[in-house]
Amino acid sequence: MLPTRRVSDAEPEGTDGQVTWAGRLRHFTWAWFTLTMATGGFATLLSVQPHSFRGLKTIGAVVYIFDLVLFVFLVTSISARFVMYPGSLTKSLRHPSEALFFPTFWLSLPTIIGGMNNYGVAKTGPWLIVTLRVSFWLYCACTLLLAIGQYCYLFMNKTLLVKSMTPSWILPIFPVMLTGTLASILASNQPPDQRLPMIVAGVAAQGLGWTVAVMLYSVCLVRLFEYGLPVPNSRPGMFICVGPPGFTALAIIGMSNALPDNYGYLAAHAGAATALRAFALFTAVFIWMIGFWWFCIALISTVQGCRKMRFTLNWWAMVFPNTGFTISVIDIGNQLESQGIQWVGSIMSILIFIMWLFVICSHANAVRSGRIMMHGQDEDVGED
Repeated sequence: MLPTRRVSDAEPEGTDGQVTWAGRLRHFTWAWFTLTMATGGFATLLSVQPHSFRGLKTIGAVVYIFDLVLFVFLVTSISARFVMYPGSLTKSLRHPSEALFFPTFWLSLPTIIGGMNNYGVAKTGPWLIVTLRVSFWLYCACTLLLAIGQYCYLFMNKTLLVKSMTPSWILPIFPVMLTGTLASILASNQPPDQRLPMIVAGVAAQGLGWTVAVMLYSVCLVRLFEYGLPVPNSRPGMFICVGPPGFTALAIIGMSNALPDNYGYLAAHAGAATALRAFALFTAVFIWMIGFWWFCIALISTVQGCRKMRFTLNWWAMVFPNTGFTISVIDIGNQLESQGIQWVGSIMSILIFIMWLFVICSHANAVRSGRIMMHGQDEDVGED
């Protein structure tokens, strides 16, 4: 049942005094796409398990289809909000908190496109390979424009202060960074003349995303040194900092493995592909430890404040960034042919599943009890 409390005169009220679903839909924010980010990431994680069993691929496909259903539901719901409440789209993109979650819509797309590759290529014709290639280039262009445009807007309007800095400041650069991750998934099924350009674009985009993320790390550290840990409700968002090292590590390993040995530059320079694969592996190991350090900081901070926390949509940060972190462990283990590292990746995958299950149950309970999608409770607070 919906909560009976009347929270705002701005919310439509039913005949029994309850806030209606139409009223609650006003607070359906961009941050809801963290749900499909995490679910799609989990489906991708299931497709790369080093220790598989009969039926795992089917389970992964079911999770992927569930993610597609969720994505359609979220797009429909947020579109309904913008139609029912004219002007709310513009306000959402200008709001100092909610606007930072606009990139989560774009972050949901790589897991959908990558899932098409992982679960669909083997069962369809060449048309899907072409579709994936076109999707890659469209995604690359759109996310580059997003990274430029949103940061320019933030710089010009000066709506964010260092003392209020959260890792969500990294989110606008995250989608273009995942262009490299997407290239690492798609490139191996592409013909050589199309594969190399995708890899070059992926490396460039991954480099942009990683570099900007590292610069924002310094702002985050200054904020932590000067003002201490964020309030308990915001601490799960600290796991966002785990994402750039994890996704960069898996991207450079995946792209190096997809290099066409006998095409173009690589054909003219014997041994270049082998050297690049070795370089990618040890670079991935080098930066993985940065992600582990941030993981430990985020974990300790979250556990320390967990008794004072209530559910917010940034809890999904405990899943999505950690899926990339876990896949990077699996990829490193595969490259080094280390059973020990692969088992660590498998154990981490089980923990990811447990966390995904916990957060999705908490999410559903928060909607039922009115702790989110209510006036003053969401990322759009103050918008109306």
